[in-house]
Amino acid sequence: MEINVSAHSINSIKYRVPEKQPYRTWYHFQPPQNWMNDPNGPMYYKGVYHFFYQYNPYAPTFGKHMVWGHSISYDLINWIHLNHALEPSEPYDINGCYSGSVTTLPGEKPVIMYTGSDTNKHQIQNMAMPKNLSDPFLREWVKQPQNPVMTQPSGVEVDGFRDPTTAWQGSDGKWRVIIGAKNGDEGKALLYHSEDFVNWKLHPNPLYASDNTGMFECPDFFPVYISGTKNGVDTSVQNSSVKHVFKMSYQNKQLEYYFLGEYLPDQEKYIPDADLAGTSLDLILDHGRFYATKSFFDYAKNRRILWGWSQESDTTQDDFEKGWAGLQGIPRQIWLDKSGKWLMQWPIEEVEKLRDKQISIVAEELVGGSTLEVSGITASQADVEVLFELPKLENAEWLDQSEVDPHSLCSEEYASRSGIIGPFGLLALASEDQTEHTAIFFRIYRAPNRYVCLMCSDQSRSSLRQDLDKTPYATIFDIDPNLKTISLRSLIDRSIIESFGEKGRICITSRVYPSLAIDKDAHLYVFNNGSQSVVISELNAWSMKQAEFGEEESINKL
Repeated sequence: MEINVSAHSINSIKYRVPEKQPYRTWYHFQPPQNWMNDPNGPMYYKGVYHFFYQYNPYAPTFGKHMVWGHSISYDLINWIHLNHALEPSEPYDINGCYSGSVTTLPGEKPVIMYTGSDTNKHQIQNMAMPKNLSDPFLREWVKQPQNPVMTQPSGVEVDGFRDPTTAWQGSDGKWRVIIGAKNGDEGKALLYHSEDFVNWKLHPNPLYASDNTGMFECPDFFPVYISGTKNGVDTSVQNSSVKHVFKMSYQNKQLEYYFLGEYLPDQEKYIPDADLAGTSLDLILDHGRFYATKSFFDYAKNRRILWGWSQESDTTQDDFEKGWAGLQGIPRQIWLDKSGKWLMQWPIEEVEKLRDKQISIVAEELVGGSTLEVSGITASQADVEVLFELPKLENAEWLDQSEVDPHSLCSEEYASRSGIIGPFGLLALASEDQTEHTAIFFRIYRAPNRYVCLMCSDQSRSSLRQDLDKTPYATIFDIDPNLKTISLRSLIDRSIIESFGEKGRICITSRVYPSLAIDKDAHLYVFNNGSQSVVISELNAWSMKQAEFGEEESINKL
């Protein structure tokens, strides 16, 4: 690692990342080096997509003086890295510029609201505005003289008051914003009001609170259409055509929980359709390594887009050897399912521009115990979509869901063990002899008065290396008793696999580090270890090209 510190700016630090990088991704967002975590303030401005993120410019670990990294794109896939948007510099953020959001005020004026760690390491909220609104790249940001605009209220811990949401404007003209907070094990979503976006007042009651969640990190609050359309809706819309999503990053579990419900702005109340139950009925955006999500309304394409951080699951020593840590998932379009009961997520359409060589398999029966290689593509960087035809569900084995945790079911019943309908699915990043593989699979069960499906991403055999977190990720969900097909899509990119079951109803992100299944030695298989045959109705797999990542100098060539 080379460090050349300029007296003027920490942006001048240059690093040398090792050339051999079997785990560095080809088409997922990551900075050139070092540590990245939460997505911050994504937005669309004057024809350009902006992405900000928590970044440690000094090392591939979380640091004491975090900055806001800043990159721009025209398509959310190919990126140019700019200088940092925010760096610790003032008493109110000298110990770190932490997470926050961007709100666009009338007149197309973006404002960053972010958490600063002050001289006492207390968390407080600050604002910054662009120096030059005519610059579509928004290369310089000016911290506001009124900072801090919010300090901890009573009943909130000094290090548990952070992550402001995008603000929304009510019919009364007032702006509202949520700040995540905690007091002991109680998590709170504090609600603040402002008439001028400078002077903020705390509402006496939190929008939501829960006793045993720990900190509500990275809250998000936004409307979704109830009609089933995939179109997104601006954050400030409040009428009978929408429901509201309240999402919190559940610190104690490192998962993205969300509610659907009704927002009553005149009472400043949020009424969830269902409260946290601690069961599989709870709504979770992604059951794997996907955290601190942040959404924004993309008015260029009339859609809501979700970003999420995928943390490494190797060791800190590995991260120092790689020279980097942290990925962002492929941005996902999100909308409310037509049932009104859950959110759907799907990779943005732009990622399909990277599809290269294609292989298709149609109407292929997979008898029990069979495996079929999907050959002819680069399996280390691939996009694969498969639709399975199911046998009759009444043949499925019995499961008493109340007696089993889906994760233990996934870990005890490896994909290699036989069931009746399943396990069937994909073996991704597999070695030729399959000693290494990550199995993403379904298994169908009969349950009291219904049928359920287990979806699992099993990393237990993902690598011969022993020093990795290979926790399997799984969930169980109800399915229609008349279900004839089930779909799976996996985006595979060297050390990350993002899987979308049932057209995006269930999502699981995994981080894996094969020692054999690297580059050209990676393979992709479809398998069925159930005793009943399933049919590959249609499978399409593509090699994926590398996305382009440039430095600020490339702007002059645009």
